[in-house]
Amino acid sequence: MKVPDFRHIELGDVASTNAECLERARAGDAGRLWITAARQTGGRGRRGRTWISEPGNLYSSLLLIDPAPWAALGSLPLAVTLAVHGAVASMLPDGGGGGLRIKWPNDLLINGFKTAGILIEAEQLSDGRRAVVIGCGINIAHRPDTGIYPATCLSEQGSAATPQGLFARLVVSMDATLQDWDEGRGLAGIRKAWIDRADGLGKPVTVNLPDRQIRGLFDGIDGEGRLMLAMPDGSKQMIASGDVFFT
Repeated sequence: MKVPDFRHIELGDVASTNAECLERARAGDAGRLWITAARQTGGRGRRGRTWISEPGNLYSSLLLIDPAPWAALGSLPLAVTLAVHGAVASMLPDGGGGGLRIKWPNDLLINGFKTAGILIEAEQLSDGRRAVVIGCGINIAHRPDTGIYPATCLSEQGSAATPQGLFARLVVSMDATLQDWDEGRGLAGIRKAWIDRADGLGKPVTVNLPDRQIRGLFDGIDGEGRLMLAMPDGSKQMIASGDVFFT
């Protein structure tokens, strides 16, 4: 088996592993760098939400430099979520069974309870390069109460995972999935695999947007990773960003 050619820096307490990666990118780092931390004091989720980060869970970020043409980066979250799904499944007693599912846009659920979140950030650097940071937070020993979605952790699901062991699986899974994605050229296979693992397909959902709510049937995702919502009048609504609740 090919050994992934990533570098790894292991830290103690940090504000945010994503922020650490971006600082190194601005200083000229060449990328393919993983940073993990024992605890985050300023972890962030989507839409600027706080991600509670106590020791015992996995807090990791991967720095990539110019990983694909700009037009292809919209599908990167699909590949990343598949990679995290694969790593988590490998640490569950039943390999995830039917209970481990992907919730759009990039959360992992076990029997409806959130166990992992992903935050991808991009920045154009002063030297013209583009930094992309993939942040992955996975509940292993603790399940923070986010107040938005009910949560669980791997230990509650019978897993003996440790942050170090799960990280080793994540590195391998991420490397393989990024190769399959192939800078967007492998999108068709990635999209199919994502849909096969999606939660709530064909079911009613409510999408909370900053200014309104939209209700319809979850009809899959398009090639850019947007949620396709089948509306009561037969039309299709594409959603690029929002909070999804199954109804």
